[in-house]
Amino acid sequence: MTYRVLLAEKLLAAGATAGPVLGIETGTPAARIGIVAAGRVLGSLNRPARSHGADLPELVEAAMRRAGIGMRDLTAIAVGIGPGSFTGLRVGLSYAKGLIIGAKLKIVGVSSLDAMALCGAHGPGIRPGVTVCPMIDARRGEVYGSLYQVGADALERRSGDLVVPLEDFAMQTAGEVLFVGENKAEEACALVQARGGRAAAHAGNAELQLAGAYVAALGAARIARGESDRPESLEPRYVRASGAAVNSTAVERREGVEHGTSRGRANPAACRS
Repeated sequence: MTYRVLLAEKLLAAGATAGPVLGIETGTPAARIGIVAAGRVLGSLNRPARSHGADLPELVEAAMRRAGIGMRDLTAIAVGIGPGSFTGLRVGLSYAKGLIIGAKLKIVGVSSLDAMALCGAHGPGIRPGVTVCPMIDARRGEVYGSLYQVGADALERRSGDLVVPLEDFAMQTAGEVLFVGENKAEEACALVQARGGRAAAHAGNAELQLAGAYVAALGAARIARGESDRPESLEPRYVRASGAAVNSTAVERREGVEHGTSRGRANPAACRS
C-alpha cells in the first residue's frame, strides 16, 4: 500500500476549513487526545490510562478545557482505528460513536500508524530519505508496524499494516531509520545497530505527545475534502484476529516465518535520540 501522508504544517493547512476536530487515540496503554482548528493545534493530552473506558471521558473533557472549546463547537471527531490493542481500539471507537450521536457530529477513522509516523517526522534531524517506522507491541513476540519514507512535504507510505515478529520488522529496513513507539522501538533500534545499521528511536510518551493532535489533523483533512465515515460501518483495523479466534499454529507462523529468539542484541538504551 503506497500513499502520501502530508507532513505537519501542510496537513494542518489542508484541514484548516474543517472547523474544530477532536482526535482520540486509544490503541496503546496511553490515551492520546488532541484538538485542531483553523490550521493549528489547539491542545494535546497524552496520559497513561488505568482503564480507557473509565478514564477517557475525563481526559477528553480536560483536553477540551485546555483548548477553550466545548462539544457543541466541534465539527467532527477523528478516532484512531488501529492497528493496536483490541480492547483499547474498541473502547475509543465506541466512545467516539457515542459522542457524535449525542452532539450530531461527523466521525472519521484514521490510521493510528500514520499519526505515530507524523510524531517521528516532527522530530529534529528528520530529512528526506529517512525511513520512519512506527510500531506498536502486538504481544506474542510480534509488533504492528509500517514503513514510511520522508519526502519534501509528505511521508510516502511504503507498506500496508504489518503484524510480524519484532526482529523481522527491524530487518526489513535499510538506510537511515527512525523507529517510533514505546519500548519495542528501542528494541528494534538495537537490532539494527547490532548489524551495523544506522538507527534511532523515539520511544515514550514525550515523543508521542502530539499523536492525538495528528489523529485530529488527519481527520480534519478528510473532513475538508468532504469525506466522513458512516458510524455503523466504521470498525477497528485489527490486522489479525483476536487470540480467541486463531489457533496456536496460526499464531506461531506469519507468512511462513516461524517465531524464534532474536539473533542479534544490543543495548536498547543506546537508541534514545
